[in-house]
Amino acid sequence: MILSDDKDLISPQTFTSPQSYKGKTRNPEKVEYFHPPIRLPLSSLRYCPLCEQVLNDPVTTPCGHNFCQACLQRRWGDGKACRCPACDKAFTNRPEISVNAAFKKLADTFKRMTLGLSSSPPPRDGEVPCDVCAAASLQVRALQSCLVCLTSYCHTHLEAHRSVATLMMHRLIAPAANLRERLCGQHDQLLEMFCRDEQQCVCRFCTESQHKGHRVVHIDEESKERKVQMGTTRRRPVLLNQISAANEKTKSKDLFDRLIALAEETRVAVDGEVEQSQKAAEQRAKGLVGELRREIAELQSRNAELAKLMGTDDHLILLQRFPSLTSAPPTKEWAEISVHTEQCVGTSRRALSKMVAALRSELEGLQTDDMKRMQSYAVDVELDPDTAHPNICLLDNGKRVGRAEMLRIVPENPQRFDPVICVLAKRGFLSGRFYFQVEVGSKTFWDVGVVKESVNRKGLITSKPENGFWTMRLRGGDEYRALDSPSVLLTFDTKPQTVGVFTDYEEGTVSFFDVDARSHIYTFAGCVFCERVFPFFSPGVCDEGRNAAPMIITTVNKLTLAPSPQTDVALTGNA
Repeated sequence: MILSDDKDLISPQTFTSPQSYKGKTRNPEKVEYFHPPIRLPLSSLRYCPLCEQVLNDPVTTPCGHNFCQACLQRRWGDGKACRCPACDKAFTNRPEISVNAAFKKLADTFKRMTLGLSSSPPPRDGEVPCDVCAAASLQVRALQSCLVCLTSYCHTHLEAHRSVATLMMHRLIAPAANLRERLCGQHDQLLEMFCRDEQQCVCRFCTESQHKGHRVVHIDEESKERKVQMGTTRRRPVLLNQISAANEKTKSKDLFDRLIALAEETRVAVDGEVEQSQKAAEQRAKGLVGELRREIAELQSRNAELAKLMGTDDHLILLQRFPSLTSAPPTKEWAEISVHTEQCVGTSRRALSKMVAALRSELEGLQTDDMKRMQSYAVDVELDPDTAHPNICLLDNGKRVGRAEMLRIVPENPQRFDPVICVLAKRGFLSGRFYFQVEVGSKTFWDVGVVKESVNRKGLITSKPENGFWTMRLRGGDEYRALDSPSVLLTFDTKPQTVGVFTDYEEGTVSFFDVDARSHIYTFAGCVFCERVFPFFSPGVCDEGRNAAPMIITTVNKLTLAPSPQTDVALTGNA
């Protein structure tokens, strides 16, 4: 393609092989056809006569006119006979047209030459295109957007904003779509201020009219403060978790330090008692040995004197000494005296008993702390009448559940339990931790716990984890069981009057507590929830009137609780 000095164009469609001009010889064997050079205006190449835009995928008709491929195909439609839209020349048979690679290259070059189009890559999904390039039917990724021009620019078209003094004062931001939304709907000015009283973005004209006298700052200042707040909010759970973990480590270290000190004190006390007993035994043995030796010496002395008297001829001396030597000297009953080699019988046992008592006291303190910590996740539980068996009566805004005297007429729905007499709470839990407690009092039959949303509600029910039930129950007034697989018989010194239920969704645990005794009852571990779980209650059968008392959902006394973050409790309504 040859661009002439007077900016006319020699159309390459007039020949298909190299030619020679100005006296040079051409090769006629390679020439398919030849016409003298046709001089066409440059505009005939640049623009499509149909859409009047720069040629896009240009094609050429046999008569030499250029069009966008899509434009010409739309004009000709599906008909066989057609005419040139430019010169109206008729074509009996529809010409075969294809994109002219040479023209396409020249057209694209022209676009870049005249518009300075960028060589940046096209925008990906979600990225903003350059508005200038888009006007030329090209998709080029924008580098920045101008809030004054309300236009997005690629690297090439940003040059003016980097070199022209007046444009350099414009405010550039990261590429943003829908820049018109950044204008005030009333004044058609940029929303560059923020009214803290009304909590909305405004333009400068708004600050002099309806927002006059309000606390107004630039959006940059407000944005910085909001980012600081967001950073604080985002870091708060992490910080609270770190503080909680540090406190737990400190408490654990203090506890084990106390236990180690207690064990060391017990060991020292046992060693001291054993050593004292050993010394006392040794002293007693030494005293007995000394006393025995003195008796032996006395007897030996008497025996020697008797032997001497037996050999004397002095009858007077014999008669005078005889009574004192023949009477038995005072001696101990050595056969009845024993020295025990085991001097410390019961010493270790007594010391360990004291240690166990101290450990029990520590354990009671831990149980109290655990109860307080779990109760800090207490949630408001309200029973759902749509799930209640027809023989269940709900009172006090869904806080009491008992048996109705007569079977109630209620609408049938898939959520209702029937024929099993039970009811669920209105709110389900998808994550986090939650705690509730229920007063069972002197009831002789009851069930309480948590269940999956998808549990069977019609027909007979087998309560066990495999079926989505994590519950404990009372039967006959004295048989307590945790309905695990298999069920576990529970024993109590004192029957629980109020039962607390704590669930850790992520940990997969459901724990039961005797609230009044501040003691742990049972924990289901390794629970897999994967869906909403709901508090579950069953007031049980009548038991000839002995089980008439209701189950009462009680409120946790918040004044007795240690402060604890509850941000990880996620509540969702019943779907």
